[in-house]
Amino acid sequence: MEHWEALCSGGYRFVYDDALFRPGTDTFLLSSLPRLKSGLRVIDLGCGTGLLGLLLLQRQPELSVTGIDIQPAAIGLAEKAAAENGLTDRLTFLTADLRDVKSLFPTGSFDLVVCNPPYYPPASGALAVDDALRTARAEVDCTLEEVCRAAAYLLRWGGSFCLVHKPERLTDLLCSLREASMEPKRLRSVCKAAGSAPSLVLLEGRRGGKPGLRVEAPLILQKPDGTSTAEVDAVYFRQQEDTP
Repeated sequence: MEHWEALCSGGYRFVYDDALFRPGTDTFLLSSLPRLKSGLRVIDLGCGTGLLGLLLLQRQPELSVTGIDIQPAAIGLAEKAAAENGLTDRLTFLTADLRDVKSLFPTGSFDLVVCNPPYYPPASGALAVDDALRTARAEVDCTLEEVCRAAAYLLRWGGSFCLVHKPERLTDLLCSLREASMEPKRLRSVCKAAGSAPSLVLLEGRRGGKPGLRVEAPLILQKPDGTSTAEVDAVYFRQQEDTP
């Protein structure tokens, strides 16, 4: 069954389906990491139903966003959302395997690559029976190394790759970035509460960047009383974000 929701009052509407991987907090958090400016060419690898692209455009309308995903059903919903929001000139989608990007785009075609990749190696535990859920959660259709190689090929020199992942895969992530000629530049952990262990990490790599990793203050999800922090409220458009 399809479900439609608005990102915020008067904002873009996104769609998801119970038969596909449902949108989660990690996608919203990832949308807050890139430093956006007018005119950026952006590609979302494994875009699903297009939520991340909509989030980026809600924050900076003057972007050109392309999404690719291996699942035709997800791309169909993503295209429906682009049309629903009047964004077909700025938000386009393609059913494709990210491992085939060399046949789809010239190298250096994008300023920013974003990705919410599968978190788990296929041998790390029980896999979902459903093909769509298995593809979204486990590295059955692409590995972390393949995601990083695709991102490096697509980025212009000096372009950024922003992604979200699990903290237990951080070593794999850092190594994969360097092997793909991208330098890890910004790292931010996501914690449920102050003092708790990270549940996610947000990372920005840069093609052709110089060595030097900046570890930023953790993104805290909840205050001591259990309510969401002001930063999380901003991620979900519950309050006006401060102008940098």
